[in-house]
Amino acid sequence: MKDFNFNILQNCEFGMGALKKLPDILKKCGSDNVLLISDRGLEAIGVVGKVKAIIEEAGLKYNEYLDVVPNPTTDVVEACGKLYAECGATSMLALGGGSPMDVAKVVGVVARYGGKVTDYEGVGKVPGPIDTLIAIPTTAGTGSEVTVAAVITDEARNYKLSVLSPEISPKYAVLDPELIMTAPPSIAAACGIDAFIHALEAYINTAATPFTDAMGEKAMELIGANIRRFVANRKDEAAACAMMLGSTFAGVAFAFARLGNIHAMSHPVSAFFHTPHGVANAVLMPTILEYNALADEGRYAKVYKYVTGKDAGADFVPMMLVDEIRKLNADLGIPACLADVGVTEDKIPAMAADAMKSGNVLVNPRSSTVKDIEMLYKKAMYVK
Repeated sequence: MKDFNFNILQNCEFGMGALKKLPDILKKCGSDNVLLISDRGLEAIGVVGKVKAIIEEAGLKYNEYLDVVPNPTTDVVEACGKLYAECGATSMLALGGGSPMDVAKVVGVVARYGGKVTDYEGVGKVPGPIDTLIAIPTTAGTGSEVTVAAVITDEARNYKLSVLSPEISPKYAVLDPELIMTAPPSIAAACGIDAFIHALEAYINTAATPFTDAMGEKAMELIGANIRRFVANRKDEAAACAMMLGSTFAGVAFAFARLGNIHAMSHPVSAFFHTPHGVANAVLMPTILEYNALADEGRYAKVYKYVTGKDAGADFVPMMLVDEIRKLNADLGIPACLADVGVTEDKIPAMAADAMKSGNVLVNPRSSTVKDIEMLYKKAMYVK
């Protein structure tokens, strides 16, 4: 068994109504001036107002930045960072999916150390800690509340850059399943399948350890058994709890083991065509699972059980998992191929070149060249 290490950087509060514990968490932070970072969609359905009322009740000063968009750009980070400096905030509250959390993480860096987002692109470029960040996920998907990564779109390059450092990880995470129970079916499906893929890739890649296996397997068990129920009925409390915990456990798994070709290839799809991250991942998943089957060492059979609830059996072959994943996507309303989400073949060489820049390719269970990546994009273009 290879050597490995692990430590959980967050204090996580889980439970129905856990949001009520926010005042106590804010007091522990020692900050009386908070910047709430979220988006207009959550404002429109009243979630932002609910959190603001709790902050006001705690007697704290706050400002808000609510213009975070999906696949947030460097311009969004710059605007949010400017407000953070102007209002004198000393802590951040990221409310939403991965986008507000990613923005908050990078705002914390540029606010304290100056420069631009691109100055911190890559691994280990953040020189020290950022101001306290509290993450409140409203989707069961990204796991960003427990990860050391932020992904920001650089529109000048049509490229999704990553900032990776333990220093940007949230200090606290509030995991309240009530907050994910208002999601529309399409959002619940895209975010839920994204969380499943986090666990899956962390589980089958070459960087997996017994610790990440434990997190990944439990995440797949929780999500696999509940994602259909949750998409069908977001008011299903038991399913919501399972999805929330599964998403966070999956985030812990990939924070330590990284991912694979699915994520490496999905980021360029989102950067070039503005495809929602979870949808891009889900569309690519069956094709890449088929490609990776050559390197399977028996883990596909375990994943098959998490997806179907049935033992794989003596006649199991990896393509049985691929077929079940296609069925799961169809049940959740995920498009079948890249063409269905607007991807065009002319961008494949550029997308493949960008995908190869991802460290996730290096831990994919089957080694890949740029030509392999191009082939996979082409194969996923018109799969039905």
